[in-house]
Amino acid sequence: MTGTDEPVVLIVEDEQEIAQTYRLWLDEEYDLRMAADGDEGIELLDESVDVVLLDRKMPGLSGDEVLERIREQGLDCRVAMVTAVEPDFDILEMGFDAYLTKPVEADQLRETVRNLLERSEYDSLLQEYYSLVEKQATLEATKSRSELETNEEYQRLTDRIGTLRNKLSDTLGGIEDDEDFIATIRGIGNAK
Repeated sequence: MTGTDEPVVLIVEDEQEIAQTYRLWLDEEYDLRMAADGDEGIELLDESVDVVLLDRKMPGLSGDEVLERIREQGLDCRVAMVTAVEPDFDILEMGFDAYLTKPVEADQLRETVRNLLERSEYDSLLQEYYSLVEKQATLEATKSRSELETNEEYQRLTDRIGTLRNKLSDTLGGIEDDEDFIATIRGIGNAK
């Protein structure tokens, strides 16, 4: 975070009614910046931004392109795709931290922003783990078991998650049990 009193959240959304709804839900807790398209989002993006809520499909510069530029610039912000686009295997190559499918509820959006801010506190290994688990959960919620089992990219994702989990478990003292591992990871986030 930037050290200011309130974390900075950039909302990049071309549908103004939706953008204003997000503003109402988040305004009391965060310093908000609003962009009506991808180009404006890039203009408002700098080192002070902690979280970006990014629509995928917009006229001009798409959310996918904005995300690429964020990652190319090496900005240390978390990105949540908030979109009506149903996720597909293309999300495996994207550098987002969370994926929300519209319509989004107020509590869901607030919780996502809080979680992303917590994640920004973790080291890069843990951030990568959370990002990959988010992608895995998104695909598992929308794809059949047979589609998942036959997709090589999904299998690599699962293998990478296992590798990261083992590394994190070793760092945390060799936790073997899944429930203990999850509780420890959550405990780290709550302690920060």
